[in-house]
Amino acid sequence: MKENKVVFVPCETYQQEDVNYAIQEMFKELGGLQQYIQPGQKVLLKVNLLMKKPPEAAVTTHPALVEAIVNQIHTLGAQVIIADSPGGPFTKPWLKGIYHETGMEDVAVRTGAQLNWNFEQEDFSNPEGEILKHITLARVVKEADVVISLAKLKTHGFTIYTGAVKNLFGTIPGLLKAEYHLRLSDIRDFSNMLVDVAQFVKPQLNIMDAVIAMEGAGPSAGDPKKVGLLAASANPHALDLACCYLIGIDPKRIFTLQKAIDRGLIPDNIQELNIKGIDREDFKPIPFKVPVTSHSRHLPIPLPTRLDNFFYKILRPYPYFVHDKCVGCSICARNCPAKCIEMVDNRPQADLSRCIRCFCCQELCSYQAVEIKRGKLSKLIFK
Repeated sequence: MKENKVVFVPCETYQQEDVNYAIQEMFKELGGLQQYIQPGQKVLLKVNLLMKKPPEAAVTTHPALVEAIVNQIHTLGAQVIIADSPGGPFTKPWLKGIYHETGMEDVAVRTGAQLNWNFEQEDFSNPEGEILKHITLARVVKEADVVISLAKLKTHGFTIYTGAVKNLFGTIPGLLKAEYHLRLSDIRDFSNMLVDVAQFVKPQLNIMDAVIAMEGAGPSAGDPKKVGLLAASANPHALDLACCYLIGIDPKRIFTLQKAIDRGLIPDNIQELNIKGIDREDFKPIPFKVPVTSHSRHLPIPLPTRLDNFFYKILRPYPYFVHDKCVGCSICARNCPAKCIEMVDNRPQADLSRCIRCFCCQELCSYQAVEIKRGKLSKLIFK
């Protein structure tokens, strides 16, 4: 059951000494970091750097966690590259501001880790993919000997939950992610694509930052939520299954998990996971707010596919722009995959007939000026 082993360790704060201790305990429970990393290897830490936000906003992987892991890797004689391709362009000016604001720049200075400045991309054949038979990745991913994913436990407007598997979408360079959103606007196809990416990248280790998670209108406009845990697994799907159970989200509502179950990558029952570091009786769901979009993914009763798709279209939520909060930066319009947002008098206006409900506009807005609304019929059915 090694591939389905998930380790949880308590970590109450981001004080460096607390995180250092928790990381040491986590690696000990996993059997030692040396089983994943050899001296002289190049290790890519794929962090979640969604946007230019400070660590206390709970949007990105916390730098204290990154620093603790970098130091542990360096003790094994390996080198570390900290990398992500967040929302927006994959360029040096864009990343420079994100590295600075999220605390990654300071981590690199203190530890000697490298920040990724390689913006090249490479195409690969992926015959085992169900959606992506060819995949384009940031070249730095495949140049690494070892990939460790450091995800952030958050809710998500489009996928309901974002964790280990969704974190690997950041290996797709820059604006190509928007193309995938447009081409795969059905959440089922998009989720299947995310599983393809995870299976191709094959991170050797996946770690979840759940000390302070995000609930509600995630992944960037939600509320910080203290969970007080770190978690890890060699299997990103098993880690996501365990974390969804932890925050009380039914795995049937998370299509990445359903696609992973369909492919035989994880069991369909949390009881079949090998949970370590926490007693089973203490491993119970905690109260956690989900996005309003979660109320439009499934009807209360099963329906044939055509009817299900019909009701999904008329019940699905939509982005609402709060112009009083908007500063007119136009990041929503510039990064809309469907190109359905137009700036009128320096404020966004969306053509909802063309909107694919990916909610990238909400995800990338630094000012929480994009809210997700539901129509009256949806509110009536999904109370």
